[in-house]
Amino acid sequence: MKLQLTAPVKFLKGVGPKRAEALQRLGIRTAGDLLYHAPHRYLDATTVTPLARAAINQEVTCVGRVVSTGVLPTRRGLRVFRAVLKDESGLLECAWPGRPFLERQIKKGQLLLVTGPVRYYHGKQIVPREFIVLAEAGDDTESNPGVVLPIYPATEGLTHRQIRALVQQHLDELLPLVHDPHPAAFRATHGLIELPKAFELVHRPAKVEDAELGRRRLAFDELFDQQLVQARARHLAKRARAGIRFELKRELTTRLKEHLPFELTADQRHAIREITDDMTAPLRMHRLLMGDVGTGKTVVALFAMLLAAENEYQAAIMAPTELLAEQHGVTLTRLLEPLAIRPELLLGRMTAAEKAAVRERIASGGPRVVVGTHALIQESVTFRRLGLAVIDEQHRFGVEQRAALVEKGDAPDVLLLTATPIPRSLALTLYGDLDVTQIRERPPGRGTVKTALRTDAARSKIYDFIRTECAAGRQAYVIYPVIDESERADLKAATTMAEKLAKTFAEFRVGLVHGRLKADERDGTMRAFRDNAVNILVATSVIEVGIDVANATVMLIEHAERFGLAQLHQLRGRVGRGAAASHCILLSDSSEAAPRLQAFTETTDGFKIAELDLHERGMGELAGARQSGGVALRYANLETDLPLLDAARKAAAAIIAQDPALEKGEHVAYRERIVTRYERGFELFRVG
Repeated sequence: MKLQLTAPVKFLKGVGPKRAEALQRLGIRTAGDLLYHAPHRYLDATTVTPLARAAINQEVTCVGRVVSTGVLPTRRGLRVFRAVLKDESGLLECAWPGRPFLERQIKKGQLLLVTGPVRYYHGKQIVPREFIVLAEAGDDTESNPGVVLPIYPATEGLTHRQIRALVQQHLDELLPLVHDPHPAAFRATHGLIELPKAFELVHRPAKVEDAELGRRRLAFDELFDQQLVQARARHLAKRARAGIRFELKRELTTRLKEHLPFELTADQRHAIREITDDMTAPLRMHRLLMGDVGTGKTVVALFAMLLAAENEYQAAIMAPTELLAEQHGVTLTRLLEPLAIRPELLLGRMTAAEKAAVRERIASGGPRVVVGTHALIQESVTFRRLGLAVIDEQHRFGVEQRAALVEKGDAPDVLLLTATPIPRSLALTLYGDLDVTQIRERPPGRGTVKTALRTDAARSKIYDFIRTECAAGRQAYVIYPVIDESERADLKAATTMAEKLAKTFAEFRVGLVHGRLKADERDGTMRAFRDNAVNILVATSVIEVGIDVANATVMLIEHAERFGLAQLHQLRGRVGRGAAASHCILLSDSSEAAPRLQAFTETTDGFKIAELDLHERGMGELAGARQSGGVALRYANLETDLPLLDAARKAAAAIIAQDPALEKGEHVAYRERIVTRYERGFELFRVG
């Protein structure tokens, strides 16, 4: 039978049913998938330290044959596994304290790669942090210096060595079957090598630089496929129904601008322009407004709502919590008072009679601006003429909940708000189907937030500072990463500490909120804090997105090392909302986390912090938050591949603009690849 890339992997030589099962766990189902299973790193044998040159107190990577092994007990009863390695330069002992079981894995005659520090203990030895068996006894093919060895992601029952052998065995047979979907002119424009060559360089590089050339091509294709899916989604969303073509009447919007008690920032004006252009165009708006806490997104959304209102449409803003909805109600009521417009508020905690009255008014079309929680999307709520749906903290709602509000109108425009800044590269991959506007500039008059990193030794001084601030009539937050002691005995838990702090600050009222409290109880305490009936609020990260308390000036975060940087930034955003100077104090005794926490104290720019977070946690973890049929990136690195992403995005947009269903002969291969590789691609291109 002639081999095809679509053939099940079990038909390849050297793959039985058990191995096929293990390969499937790695996402390798077909012969073609084996080509796409790229190494996650390379061992360049030319950079390996000869065993004899390994210097004490240095970190080294060495390769050698195992000439002897054994387990030695120490006087303290700890059993140490030892292996002596040999290369052309000499011998070196490796020691694994407390790991006698390695005797079953590391055998005499194997070629071993070891990485770790060199120390002196009855002679020079390396204490490996990791080791890789490169070849078995008698197999001499991989001991040549200068060879670049691919190290593959492996799985239980299948070592990276077995995967490498499998790839090398079939590579020459598979490469001629690869068809490159990009025409030569397209490749030349984007500086891409041919696809078969890319696979060859990825799996069999002569130099590490060659492997990078191959990876770059696979990364471009990955981003390009994803951007085709995003561009198609955007095309369908806009084509699904023509939107409302609002007219810029400059009645309510101009009056709002005249009555605002502050000047708009340049970023706010730019955002309003982009939104106005969208709303006055014939196609539906689908825009994400992304801005740090305190950059004034609500005011920008209000201009959009008034543009709908002056065209005799209703506008609704949906918030994830009752407190946030109430907060919007208060803010909008204050800003709209000079215009004699009163926003209608619909909350789950209202009485049945109150809700019925509000629903009746909304259905009659009376209130032009409506604020609410997911109570707005219940079946019993009908709008007379919904023209704009604004969804705040959009990531807190499921896709279905967002869609349910939009369905309340006849193709209303949609504006999504988020206070979670993410790097541009991540925004383009996660939100490629939306138009994205960023607001970075903060309105003047906001208080500054000083951030400091302290150890537990400074606790009494910090408590004195909190006491001084509260005595002056201000308020403080104290944040903990867990709820009760049983979860992590080594952490000071919120419930225990709330009791202790109530005694420490006996002259003030201390409140407690966490995720396990009933919503009513939690909201009651948060309202009391908002109204200054509670002076110190002890909380878990449940308050990350929530209340706006201008009077709160101190944020103390315990065990700061347990939080991600983006989360710390969201927490810090709870203070500095009034004119008074505010303070965010990170408490941590972790020397390991000190550099990243110190970096956090040095910037208040959410987008910079998001970049730091991306660097620290990697793309996968951050991207996982989005509810979509997207695929995690395997080859592209969003820290370094932004130019590649920009090129892929432009190329994909141009192709979808002229051939939305990818039906033309030169685009069919793109379509086929997307349909087979992307869950969401299948949905988007199934109907053509």
